Amino acid sequence: MQSDRISRARMLAPRALTIAVAAAFTGLLAACAVGPDYKRPAAEIPASYKEAAPGWKVAEPADQQDRGDWWSIYEDPQLNALEERLNTANQTVAQFAAAYRQARALVGEARAAYFPTIGASAGATRSGNGRSSGGNSTTATSRSGVSNSFNVQLDASWEPDLWGSVTRSVNAQKAGQQGAAADLANARLSAQATLAQTYFSLRALDSTQKLLDDTVAAYQRSLQLTQNQYAAGVAARSDVIQAQTQLQSAQASAIDNGVQRAQDEHAIAVLVGEPASTFSIPPAPLTATPPTVPAQMPSALLERRPDIASAERKAAAANEQIGVAIAAFFPSLTLSASGGFENSVFSQLLTAPSRFWTLGPQLAATLFDAGLRQAQTDAARAAYDGDVATYRQTVLAAFQDVEDNLASQRILAQEIVVQQQAVDSARQALAIVTNEYKAGTVGFVNVLTAQTTAFTAEQKLENIAGQRMVSSVGLVKALGGGWDASRMNRETGDVAAPAPLPASSAAPVAQSTATPPARTQAE
Repeated sequence: MQSDRISRARMLAPRALTIAVAAAFTGLLAACAVGPDYKRPAAEIPASYKEAAPGWKVAEPADQQDRGDWWSIYEDPQLNALEERLNTANQTVAQFAAAYRQARALVGEARAAYFPTIGASAGATRSGNGRSSGGNSTTATSRSGVSNSFNVQLDASWEPDLWGSVTRSVNAQKAGQQGAAADLANARLSAQATLAQTYFSLRALDSTQKLLDDTVAAYQRSLQLTQNQYAAGVAARSDVIQAQTQLQSAQASAIDNGVQRAQDEHAIAVLVGEPASTFSIPPAPLTATPPTVPAQMPSALLERRPDIASAERKAAAANEQIGVAIAAFFPSLTLSASGGFENSVFSQLLTAPSRFWTLGPQLAATLFDAGLRQAQTDAARAAYDGDVATYRQTVLAAFQDVEDNLASQRILAQEIVVQQQAVDSARQALAIVTNEYKAGTVGFVNVLTAQTTAFTAEQKLENIAGQRMVSSVGLVKALGGGWDASRMNRETGDVAAPAPLPASSAAPVAQSTATPPARTQAE
């Protein structure tokens, strides 16, 4: 018996050596991933922001830290509470969160191709055949032959990643997962910014409503004055009618202002995941002014905007798909093995004589496909070129977004100073004309003109104040809202970050040191 074991070991030794050599050879081939290696597409980056206001300087290092809840810089408790509700209840964000989980699952699906597939099966069959008896009747059957078959079997197959197709697929799914994380961050940032902008628009409408209510009260006093003048025989009946017309027009404007406010309130309800029918925000005039917003230099914008990161990751995924398409030109190797027990007697199934096994490789290659693989490769390259163009367009749009909001902040800051002066002048003119009308030196038309001028100036001042706050939120959003690409890698659990930016991306951030001009609330 010992001699049988020795002879069996001698027979198995060459086979084991062959398997080991084949595995080592397969490992060497797996390192040969075909296809182009990914490099971040080049994009034109300006040296500085053209629309940045004078007075910008290099910020402190703390300004480069993650700002987290960026909306807290506005120091508005109501806004803070609404943003927190949005983060947990916004359904658009929930959709992107589900897409991110799906992308994460696809990474696991792609990684499964690295490992062999193992299956098990068990079966039992019973078969028989009828034999004629050989007598006078041709249809009689004397007896049947019956046979049984039982089997238990394990099967395993593995296709080594000879040309890097699996590696490319995994890398593509990883890039897709990172892109989905960036899409989720971008959806959340967009919803947060939309909420903040809508909130400040609503507060600006509250300021306008207060102005309209004050104007209605002033026009009522003006009407009373005109009626008194008419009763005294100093004013004409037409003056009273004009005063009534002006008052009624102001009352109509006050009512009309409520339409837009209601729509903004309903929009906020949807953003925070509540029915518009059960949601309300108490009126409160806008008193906030745009805070100082630390801003990254242009070279760092590529790492601060989630939409840019998403576009870049999609280009990376498309690059990996080129390698997958090219790998189809090369032969594939499949290693398969099976073994188990098979016997016609169930009680003898799990015995040594019932054992069987098979083991062998299979090499397969496509010799002719009428240009299918070439067409698939060309399509993958075209898809990559399209994603690169999308990435570069996203970068250009991002810089435009920043420049637009910087210009808006700079111009509106200048405009509000001049408009405040116009309001002060209009108020002085109205006071003088009103006194002259009381003295009977001027007609009521002069009063109407002065009142209209003052109201228009104050209304424009309120509009500018609201635009500045909306633009301030737009600037924060354009700068990424405190998001950073490193967060994308942390969220996906991937230590391999995207290709680094040039050294210029380490430029310090800058912030505006100009103090926003004070705004006097219209009375």
